[in-house]
Amino acid sequence: MAFDPSTLRRDDYGFFGPDSPSWKVWASPTALIGFQRAVTLEHFDPFLTAAVADSQGIYDNPATRLDHTLAYFVLVALGDGRTAIQAAEHLMKVHAPMTGIEPISGKRYSANSPESQLWIHITGWHSVLECYEMYGPGPLSPEEEERYWAECAIAAELQTCKPADVPRTRDEVHAYFERVRPQLCVSERAIEGMHYLLWTPPSKGWHFAIGSRLLSLASIPTLPMWMRKLGRFAVPRVVDPLVRIPAKVIAWTASRRDNWVLIKAAPFIAPMTGAIFAAHAHSAPPRTLSTITPQQARERYGSQGTRSLWEQRMPAESA
Repeated sequence: MAFDPSTLRRDDYGFFGPDSPSWKVWASPTALIGFQRAVTLEHFDPFLTAAVADSQGIYDNPATRLDHTLAYFVLVALGDGRTAIQAAEHLMKVHAPMTGIEPISGKRYSANSPESQLWIHITGWHSVLECYEMYGPGPLSPEEEERYWAECAIAAELQTCKPADVPRTRDEVHAYFERVRPQLCVSERAIEGMHYLLWTPPSKGWHFAIGSRLLSLASIPTLPMWMRKLGRFAVPRVVDPLVRIPAKVIAWTASRRDNWVLIKAAPFIAPMTGAIFAAHAHSAPPRTLSTITPQQARERYGSQGTRSLWEQRMPAESA
């Protein structure tokens, strides 16, 4: 997936706009911590674990694969409608061949399945908000949080999630986690994947290995103990307050002057994401000073017609 920074906001303000909590949360340096948290938790879904293990993408080239995945989330949150819808269509194509048999259940998995996509989406938006609250400026106001989860549901329209299944409040998000918890598990391949993301070996690049370890010091303390135990990275709670102050200082420093520190460091860790942050900080106003809906963006700029991505998946899911 190529990205031209000049196109980030050419047409409109995207789905959310300058006053949105999504811009505030996803443009914060704490989004990097939240993203590591999210991609680690994805392995609790055995079907996603199978997709990741069979494709081997994170093992062959973890830096590029993770950079592109984070870039997708950030483009949807910060980009204009054309950029977001084209990124979503690209992601669908990348995921389309990722099918096979999940070895624990013997059932077929698909990386584009509505259930797996919902787990990816909710863990992403929830994790980024959790880390923003813990290491960034703090909790959103009640009004901002209500809007944040409404915007999360809008962003879900770009994936294959079934609209009726998407939580729209923090309480609904917690209810979702409780509902799916009995289906979560770990296997040898899941443990390998999670630990690889948290402590990437130096053979994949010293800068990325150091970055993953530093992020893990902050991402693991944001997890409840049951997740730490399930993932076999049960850092004691006594460590949590020791991490919080240094992490907050680093995040505050990185956010100064329009994320200047983060943007300068990005070429060594996440070049595409860094380019998006830089474009977000310095983009001129778009041609149209208004937001757009995913449906409008799909009709104007999409190549897959006007149906939702979930509806487009229905024939394949039922086959």
